[in-house]
Amino acid sequence: MTFAIIIIVAIAIVAVVGFILYTRMQGKKHTGELKDRFGTEYDRTVQTADNRKQAERELDNRQKRVEKFDIKPLPDTQRADYVERWRTIQVRFVDDPQGVVREADSLVNNVMNARGYPMATWQQRAADVSVDHPQVVANYRAAHEISQGMEAGRATTEQLRQAMVHYRTLFEDLLAPDAVAAAR
Repeated sequence: MTFAIIIIVAIAIVAVVGFILYTRMQGKKHTGELKDRFGTEYDRTVQTADNRKQAERELDNRQKRVEKFDIKPLPDTQRADYVERWRTIQVRFVDDPQGVVREADSLVNNVMNARGYPMATWQQRAADVSVDHPQVVANYRAAHEISQGMEAGRATTEQLRQAMVHYRTLFEDLLAPDAVAAAR
């Protein structure tokens, strides 16, 4: 009888250890998938969260939220119209850098809206766009930070130029015809 109990306990221990190892491997696999998907946005989210699990839950929630949206590519004519509007704005930078940065921000928001992203708070827009455009959302954040400094009277012309570069990076990524398909 004691030998049978020892075997049962040993099997139970092996099963528990196996289960623990399996769940750890699944967690590492999930972490790897999120890192691959979000890149530097994964790292930023982990840094701002209380812990890695909370950050990963946040990224999972973003994906689930954005999957419900009807994100679509822009028709060629609309894309061409936005490109022309960007050129028009950009040409005026030397004469009115602050006004141009405001217009660039507005144009990027218009493109996001036309693509199907909801126009909630700025933080929510950045979180939403990070799902399909994780490689450029840092540019969006940097441009927004410079814009905020501009509104407070703390942005130099060079910073405003940088904001335009950041906005353009996101703008071009949003206009890519297959951006949604590639991201998903």
